[in-house]
Amino acid sequence: MFRILQAKFLAANIFLMDIEAPRIAKHCLPGQFVIVRSHADGERIPLTICDYDREKGSVTIVVQIIGAGTLRMSKLTTGEFIEDIVGPLGKPSELTETPIEDLKNKKIVFVAGGLGTAPVYPQAKWLSEHGIKADVIIGAKNKDLVILEEEMSAVSNLYITTDDGSYGRSGMVTVCLKDLVEKEGHSYDLCVCIGPMIMMKFVCVLTKELNIPTIVSMNPVMVDGTGMCGGCRIKVGDAIKYACVDGPEFDGHLVDFDLAMRRSAMYRSFEGEKLNEEKEHECRIGGAK
Repeated sequence: MFRILQAKFLAANIFLMDIEAPRIAKHCLPGQFVIVRSHADGERIPLTICDYDREKGSVTIVVQIIGAGTLRMSKLTTGEFIEDIVGPLGKPSELTETPIEDLKNKKIVFVAGGLGTAPVYPQAKWLSEHGIKADVIIGAKNKDLVILEEEMSAVSNLYITTDDGSYGRSGMVTVCLKDLVEKEGHSYDLCVCIGPMIMMKFVCVLTKELNIPTIVSMNPVMVDGTGMCGGCRIKVGDAIKYACVDGPEFDGHLVDFDLAMRRSAMYRSFEGEKLNEEKEHECRIGGAK
């Protein structure tokens, strides 16, 4: 059992948890993930580590409610316990394995879409701790869905854009990135893009045109998280890779996003059914009181 040190909602369907897990906190690095099981009969959910505190012995996860398992997890509060948390898993960000002096000579931009802000944050924070402030673009549908703004502002040069123009700049993240390069004189040696697959696909189309090497995180397709189920199998160039054990980060210009999105779609209807079942169960329990 692992104690929840803090639990709070960041947006309507997005919540954050700080979990006491000293061994994971001691060894994890930006880019890695954990597998969380909130209840004894719950599903195993791969979640990217949003932050960690080695002294306090805690790791932070940010979760979006998309299925029955994440809905049940969202009901847990500060001081309660989750059943299991396993990690760190996956390979760390390649930034953590690059000599710092080399990184200081690079201009890096992160593009985060929605929940992708959470896994971008530890990488931007890690760079900041080593004296490097990268540009970060956060994209959301509207102002209410922008998360971790204060935290990200402290560690990066932050640009926020919303689809409806209700906050920050107006338009998609691709519009913001293109404007920064073509209208505002920014140049980048590397782009790290994390978010919905359709967003990552079109960011990669743009960065290929702009000749910016791009890394993407394929954590959205992970299911089991150990390489055993094959659910996160993707095509990268001519090779078949597994997001959980070979990644989750890959060269975005080589990823076959159309294939990955078709594979991901296979699980959406199942998750939706389980979410509806859980909500109906809650209604029945509530009505019986």
